[in-house]
Amino acid sequence: MEIKIINRSGHSLPQYETVHAAGMDLRAAIAEDITLKPLQRLLVPTGLFMELPIGYEAQIRPRSGLAYKHGISIVNAPGTIDADYRGEIKVLLVNLSDTDFKIVNGDRIAQMVVAKHETVSWQAVDSLGETDRGEGGYGHTGK
Repeated sequence: MEIKIINRSGHSLPQYETVHAAGMDLRAAIAEDITLKPLQRLLVPTGLFMELPIGYEAQIRPRSGLAYKHGISIVNAPGTIDADYRGEIKVLLVNLSDTDFKIVNGDRIAQMVVAKHETVSWQAVDSLGETDRGEGGYGHTGK
């Protein structure tokens, strides 16, 4: 699938790093380094603008290495970019560690997965079909 994209970042377009990868890395497009303090959250620009086809979304997810090594995550993970959004893609990072984290122009800060989605219509009813689980919620299936 081809997607229209404008790249004002000065970096290469997002790409798959391996043949079976689902996500493409997004890079920070910043004029000056950013220091993300513990528990601070910040919108980091990517310099990318795109036109997704109707029926698709782009999910913005944390990078596992940043999360594991530095406690860097995304506040609204996964963030959703809808097909009708035309603004710049920005990543809402949060520092969940107890130390400062420095972001430099071009750093890989998140990953983006483009996914098909369905549009639903609701059917209001008075009852739902029975299952073994029933109304069992959080933690009901085991330890």
